[in-house]
Amino acid sequence: MNAIPPLLEVSGLKKHFPLRGGFFGGVSAHVYAVDGVDFSISKGETLSLVGESGCGKSTVGRALLRLIDPTAGEVKLDGNRIDNLPASQLRPLRRRMQVIFQDPFSSLNPRMRVREILAEPLTNFGLASGRSEIDDRVALLMDKVRLPRDSMRRHPHEFSGGQRQRIGIARALAPDPDIIICDEAVSALDVSVKAQIVNLMSDLQDELGMALLFISHDLAIVEHITHRVAVMYLGKIVELADRQTLFARSHHPYTRALLSAVPVPDPTIKRQRIILTGDVPSPINPPSGCRFHTRCPFAFDRCRTEEPVLREVSPSQISACHLTHAPGAEILPAGA
Repeated sequence: MNAIPPLLEVSGLKKHFPLRGGFFGGVSAHVYAVDGVDFSISKGETLSLVGESGCGKSTVGRALLRLIDPTAGEVKLDGNRIDNLPASQLRPLRRRMQVIFQDPFSSLNPRMRVREILAEPLTNFGLASGRSEIDDRVALLMDKVRLPRDSMRRHPHEFSGGQRQRIGIARALAPDPDIIICDEAVSALDVSVKAQIVNLMSDLQDELGMALLFISHDLAIVEHITHRVAVMYLGKIVELADRQTLFARSHHPYTRALLSAVPVPDPTIKRQRIILTGDVPSPINPPSGCRFHTRCPFAFDRCRTEEPVLREVSPSQISACHLTHAPGAEILPAGA
C-alpha cells in the first residue's frame, strides 16, 4: 500500500540576506535568516513553526509564498517544484497558497468595504462573475467566519481587532486554497479573542480539509491547534515531533526551555523553570557547531565543534542534539 504523498515538501530551504557596506556598496556579509530547513505538511494537517523572535520562522513562510525568493533549497506543492517558478507562472500558486498576516488592520485596505475585499480574490482568480454571484459567495464567506452578512458594507476601521482578523481569514478562504500560512495570526489579539480565532480555524479546517502552517511563538496556543510542531532556533529546525510527544517528552534543551515558560492553568502543578543565559547570537555570524551551545546548560566539547543533524530520538520525533537522552527534569504538558 503506497503512502499518501505530502501536500507541501520543503528541502534544504535557505534565505540569506546580503548586507552591503563600504565605499562601493559591495556585499560585506550575509544574514543567515533561514539556513537549511526541511519539513513536510500533509493535506488537512496543521504544522506549527515555533521559536523566539528572529529565529527565521516568518521568513520561512514568506519564502514558501514567494513573497521573497529563497537563496537555495526546494519547495514542492503536490510534487511539483514552485521555488523556481518565474513570476509569470505564480498566479495558480497564489490561489492554492494563501496567507493570514499578524496585523489584521494593516493587511486590509482601509478604503475598501468588506464586500470589495472579499470579492477581489474571487474576481482575480475567475471564481465568480456578475454582481449577484459575487454577493452570494461573499455572503457565504461571512457566514463561515461568523460575521453578520449586513456588515459587508462597512470598512475595516468599523470592526474590532478580532473581527478584522475574521475578515482576513475570509479573504484567505475565498479562492478555496489547499494550504494557508498563518503568520502570527493571533499574536496581536486579546487572550479571549485568540481562543475564538483558534477555535474558528480548527472548525474551518475540519470542514474544508485545508492544511495550515501555523507560525507562532505562543506554545500555549499552538498546543490547541496543531498536529505536529517544528521548533526553530537561529535559522534551523532543532526538533520536530507530533504534539503529544513534544509537549510530554521533548528532547532538545531549547524546546524544553521554551516549554518550561508556558503558563500552567493549575496552580498546584509545579514546573521547573529553565532560564537560558546570554543573548541569541547574531544570524550574521552564527556559532560553530551547535548554534544553541552558547546558551545550552548541557553543552560539551562536541557541541562546540560539530553541528548536530536531525535524527530520530523516538517514533515520530526528531531532534538536532548530540545528547542521547533528554536532559533535565521532566516537563509536564500544560494543563496536566
